[in-house]
Amino acid sequence: MKIFRSIRFRLTVLYSTLLFALAGAGLLVAYVAVDRAVDPKPVTKRYEAQLVKLKSDGRTVPTGTTIEVAEVQQIEGEVNLRLMETLRDYSLVALGGLFVASLGIGWVLSGRALRPVGAIARAAREIQATDLSRRIRLTGPRDELRDLADTIDSMLDRLDHAFRAQRQLVDDASHELRSPLAIIRAHLDASLTSPEASDEERAQAVATVDRATTRMSRLIEDLLATARRDTDALNDTDVELSVVAREAGEDIAPLAAGRGLRLRYVLGAELVCIGDPDALRRAAGNLLSNAVRLSPPGGAITIATGRVGGWLWLAVADEGPGIAEDDQTRVFDRFWRGETGQGSSRDRRTGLGLAIVRQIVESHSGHAAVFSRLGVGSTFLLWLPSTDRTDDNPPPTTSPV
Repeated sequence: MKIFRSIRFRLTVLYSTLLFALAGAGLLVAYVAVDRAVDPKPVTKRYEAQLVKLKSDGRTVPTGTTIEVAEVQQIEGEVNLRLMETLRDYSLVALGGLFVASLGIGWVLSGRALRPVGAIARAAREIQATDLSRRIRLTGPRDELRDLADTIDSMLDRLDHAFRAQRQLVDDASHELRSPLAIIRAHLDASLTSPEASDEERAQAVATVDRATTRMSRLIEDLLATARRDTDALNDTDVELSVVAREAGEDIAPLAAGRGLRLRYVLGAELVCIGDPDALRRAAGNLLSNAVRLSPPGGAITIATGRVGGWLWLAVADEGPGIAEDDQTRVFDRFWRGETGQGSSRDRRTGLGLAIVRQIVESHSGHAAVFSRLGVGSTFLLWLPSTDRTDDNPPPTTSPV
């Protein structure tokens, strides 16, 4: 039966067995102590004696009645023996009753002790993957079960946040893909498959489809990069932050030169953190790509690294249009794109670049920040903990550049 496999039944048997064993041990010790103290023995020598009657003149007259007698010491031993037998019988009866009572007490106590487990199980059954808003919120003393319930609630909070973010990502990605697909379908129906379309219209349709497919390719690449980092499948090792910054700058240098931009390096030495060099290089590359896209021709882009206490930083500063103060809190959100007024339609991004930067930095226990003023430019900072960091202080809130 199911009840015999339950934890409550096993706890009841455990409680009852322990109580029975303790009580039995106590009675056994008492029994042995009394047995040794009174020295019970049966009567081994019996004598026959004839009763006599004492006359007033001092003479004894036989009554004709014969009885068995024994020594006083042997009688005391016999009495003690019967006392021990009585004690043994009552002890066995008491142990039997105690065992039955302990089963009932153990069942009640185990039920009360496992009541929070029942609440946790009921809450877990009510929780569905599509609705993680249900919480256990166990009350009562702060014991191990309360700690377990609080831990499960915390885990559900993280899962709820992760599922919401996943659903939001899918919804946003679907929305972003729907637009280029609609553009491609419209031009296919209107121009490319229409026999009445002119060569100029076909060429324009091909260019539009090419831009739409390029945008879709960038979106898919960014989504794949996000998924790869979410899997934690990348290997972390010691990373020299200045080397990562230099390599990211060298990768973007041809594009910057093509737009007449200058790259300036202000790199510190011995800036070692633990992380994935490819992921950090991608984060720096995304910042540089935005800076190249938004900087005016002939401007300069600064790539800098340094250290403040136990925190290392990598900064990318541009001379672009800047970001409004109200938008700076949303600049790292997925699919957010500000009004930059720079670049062609082919340069339009997916809105995932800075979100990937924040994801990479936070997966390295770091923090991403932006400092910007309209018409002046922007500075993006990546704060990363150094390998020799010993304090728990958060990264600075001011720009070191």
